[in-house]
Amino acid sequence: MSCGCKTSGDSAHSCGTKSANGCESVNTCGNSYKLSVFDWLSNINNPASNRCDFVEVRFKNDRKSFYKNVNNIPLHIGSVVTVESSPGHDVGVVSLTGELVKIQMKKKKFTEEGSLKIYRLANQKDIEVWQEVRKKEDSVKIEARKISHRLGLEMKITDVEYQGDASKVTFYYTADNRIDFRQLIKDYAGTFRTKIDMKQIGFRQEAAKIGGIGSCGRELCCSTWLTDFRSVNTNVARYQQLSINPQKLAGQCGKLKCCLNYELDSYLDALSNFPSSSTTLDTEKGRAFCIKIDVFKKKMWFAYVDSSMAWYDFDIDLVKKLIAKNKKGEKIPPLEELKQPEGPVQTIDLIQENNVDRFEKKNKSFNKNRNQGQSQGQNQNRPNQPGNNNRKNRPEGSNPNANTNSNSSPKPQQPKPQLEKVEASADSDKTAQQNPIKKKFKKKYPPKKDKNA
Repeated sequence: MSCGCKTSGDSAHSCGTKSANGCESVNTCGNSYKLSVFDWLSNINNPASNRCDFVEVRFKNDRKSFYKNVNNIPLHIGSVVTVESSPGHDVGVVSLTGELVKIQMKKKKFTEEGSLKIYRLANQKDIEVWQEVRKKEDSVKIEARKISHRLGLEMKITDVEYQGDASKVTFYYTADNRIDFRQLIKDYAGTFRTKIDMKQIGFRQEAAKIGGIGSCGRELCCSTWLTDFRSVNTNVARYQQLSINPQKLAGQCGKLKCCLNYELDSYLDALSNFPSSSTTLDTEKGRAFCIKIDVFKKKMWFAYVDSSMAWYDFDIDLVKKLIAKNKKGEKIPPLEELKQPEGPVQTIDLIQENNVDRFEKKNKSFNKNRNQGQSQGQNQNRPNQPGNNNRKNRPEGSNPNANTNSNSSPKPQQPKPQLEKVEASADSDKTAQQNPIKKKFKKKYPPKKDKNA
């Protein structure tokens, strides 16, 4: 028996749901839980002699354990099984099978001695009892919080988990100090009529059980893939040049974020080439101390002890040379002289760059200049046209409309342009040139260029 999803529940398939609540059959679906393990050895057939008899069974949230398959029951990921427990039995979902279980057991240092066994595949009665008690957990958690608040105990009931046969209920709680449970367990046993088990967890384990969205916009690492919680202190933030702001450095659990450790090794490798942050320089103007370090630009900022408002940045190679001079007993020049002038920074108008009309403005200016050039060329050629010649410059007996008879010709062929000689006036020089006169053609037949013009 497997989950109620459309998929078969084996390692090659997963639940096809994309909703925030997960699979509709989350109680029985082996692939909808958090901290799932991908079986990359599922397609490899191992010899029967080296077959692993252990399987990984997952219960509510992130609780897992390894059980021995003594009866050689054919199991796959997503199978609902009834396993041994104390007292009674429990119901869980198989989350991993095959040779990869040996690697997980070695990683978690699980010993085969005294291991519990799998009874059988869960029948319909086991699943019905299991689902009924799972539905009662929310109401039991609210009632348990009311009882602890009435007794005045400084604790928080985080989660409640029923055993598969409803013979035991486990209360997960968080507290800063030690809690006296003598009266609390009596009230719980009288109210819920079952065996009570109290288990204290840390604040990070609480966040892993509840889940949520981090400041990065993704689901919490502790509720998806992170299984081991390494210690995080404020020195990690100092190495990464972060401001010690508790509101930004703390996660939903109230502790420092686990992701601060992810890039710590890279920062430590980069800082190994830097001089110490407590470095001081003896200058002719006075003593200067390091006030800031930039790992990415490989620079260090220095300021005078007397006037710390002015900062001067130098490359780490230059700083090492200055430190070597100080060790020899030599004083270095003032920081103002050592500071190299930087080139002018080209500013960019971001508002102008994002303007939609910036292309149109450029085209308008280009067309404007183009139109001006055309108008000037037309004005220069306009006195040479026959329609604009004065009568004084026109020779006697010449007809200005003599060459305009081609407009009324019905022939479709395009006539060739003719040249007319324009006689210069008496006051003109002998070096007057002959200028071509263009004819007026119909719009239907565009003129051709004359090579002899």
